[in-house]
Amino acid sequence: MLDDVESPFWTDTQLEVEALKDASDVVLVSLETMSGSAPEILKQSDAIIVSHAPKVEAKLLDQLKNARVIVRNGVGVDNVDLEAARRLALPVCHVPDYVTEEVADHALMLTLCLERKLDMILKEVRQGGWSWQAAGEIGRLRGLRFGIVGCGRIGTATALRAKAFGYRVQFFDPYVSSGYEKALGIDRVRSLEQLLDSSDVISLHTPLTPETVGMLDSRAFSIIKRGALLINTARGALVKEGALLQALRGGILGGVGMDVLEREPKLDPDLLQFPNCLITPHTAFYSSSALREMRTTSCQIVQRVLGGELPINVVNGTFGPRQRSSTPLGSCQMQEDNLLERDSRNIVMQDL
Repeated sequence: MLDDVESPFWTDTQLEVEALKDASDVVLVSLETMSGSAPEILKQSDAIIVSHAPKVEAKLLDQLKNARVIVRNGVGVDNVDLEAARRLALPVCHVPDYVTEEVADHALMLTLCLERKLDMILKEVRQGGWSWQAAGEIGRLRGLRFGIVGCGRIGTATALRAKAFGYRVQFFDPYVSSGYEKALGIDRVRSLEQLLDSSDVISLHTPLTPETVGMLDSRAFSIIKRGALLINTARGALVKEGALLQALRGGILGGVGMDVLEREPKLDPDLLQFPNCLITPHTAFYSSSALREMRTTSCQIVQRVLGGELPINVVNGTFGPRQRSSTPLGSCQMQEDNLLERDSRNIVMQDL
């Protein structure tokens, strides 16, 4: 197990040791940066479970001569060079569903806190007051338009929760098959601009890709419906922080709920001056049950591969139960290997 010393994710490996006791040894290694040569234990490892902090770039992947699989211990894979891994015939897997409930719940929590102006109401009581008028005007939720950008697992779970509160839910996602909206009983729009212009709440649930980086910039905020709420529990870099500040200063947004920021953990202190800007410290994913599920699923993926089975939740191609060669294989050619007879020594887990 590898962990970034700047962002320690694992405090112990007991769960992984127990889960993999019949398949492999488990080693925890701390890394500061990945420049130059990788640690020898990393080069020798048969499987690597990684988290979110350091970058898994081509120069690192080239040194993993024994690796049969990389498992991203979480949902996002934007920190892994998927194309470089594919060229090396090295499958990259992830755990796409462990936080579905938690993140959807958090998105609705931020929405409801802003809609019901919870921060202002709590402040009134803490200051000794007892006025139902402390929050000013509060509107009714039922009938408002709840817009979702990205209707995958978490976006879908958020849609169902918003629908239960009486919102009229709509989504934009060009990668979702036609008719999905009918199965959910919600609406679909065909452009981001249409969603921004017509939604009272905009909740982001897309991965971070070259297509989505900075998708909410100054132009997007010039289109957005005045008074709309913006919720981001996905990736901080989806929203340009400077443009967000300008929208808050200009009164364009009715409120902002952010669990992720463009440069987290750094943030512009000006954001904290707005009472209608709620920021949580990247905690939407968290519950003790979710973390156990994430770590257990990562171990199960490793067990499958070391046991000669097909990897699951692969994000960079189609791979069989084989070991990659010590040299790049091009077009994902693979070399036969009897995985059941091979001695698997080390599972290295990295906070990447």
